Amino acid sequence: MTDIETAKPTHSVQYGERRLAFLWRQRDRNTASGQRKARIHVHPNGLIEVETPTDTSLPEAKKALLKRAQWVSKHLIEIEARRAEVLEREYVSGESVFYLGRRYTLKVIASDQIEKTKLLNGRLRVTLPSPHPHEVKQAMDHWYRFRAEDVFSRRLAEISDRLPWVNTPPQWAIREMKSQWGSCSPSGRILLNPNLVKTPTRCIDYVILHELCHLKEHNHSHRFYSLLSRAMPDWETIKERLDSMSELYLNH
Repeated sequence: MTDIETAKPTHSVQYGERRLAFLWRQRDRNTASGQRKARIHVHPNGLIEVETPTDTSLPEAKKALLKRAQWVSKHLIEIEARRAEVLEREYVSGESVFYLGRRYTLKVIASDQIEKTKLLNGRLRVTLPSPHPHEVKQAMDHWYRFRAEDVFSRRLAEISDRLPWVNTPPQWAIREMKSQWGSCSPSGRILLNPNLVKTPTRCIDYVILHELCHLKEHNHSHRFYSLLSRAMPDWETIKERLDSMSELYLNH
């Protein structure tokens, strides 16, 4: 996926009363039939990305964005609305938490028994001697990371096994990211956000598959999306579902 943790908009266009700041990336031209000249992305953190072939000028890139400006603005408004609805976590009993797409209720228990975090009867139970919010957060982060290592390892192995261009599961690691679900380095090392384990399994599969496609096509070219579509024909629907809940899943 695009490295958007540190990416900043490089240009902007005016659309009505809204200024659309966007990141412009150029990719190698692919002459395959059906390729769109420009691809417009609105990432979960609100970053607008415009991808065009290398022989596209900046005015042409701006024109392409303006053609999709209504669609882009709609997504930005939805992102802003979700952010307004997400409350800052206090790590106290009664809060909602997520695991594999299901919503659970947080139950914080003060006890001198062994510290533990466990899913039980629709609740994520965190038992600590002194359950201050900071300690509860640490316990939950540790539990999510532990579960992510298990889930991601199994999904990576299963998905890799059915992709003809992947001989063995690639090197991978877990890394906390503010607004990115995964990334693939030029050397083929995959990073996955531990918060991804909060999402439905189908969303996890989509992110993993996206990164595995980068092992063959390290770009967002027409070839890349063709590869992704062949492996997961409904990926766009799954991505929309993931994006629509990103503020809740990444809220911690």
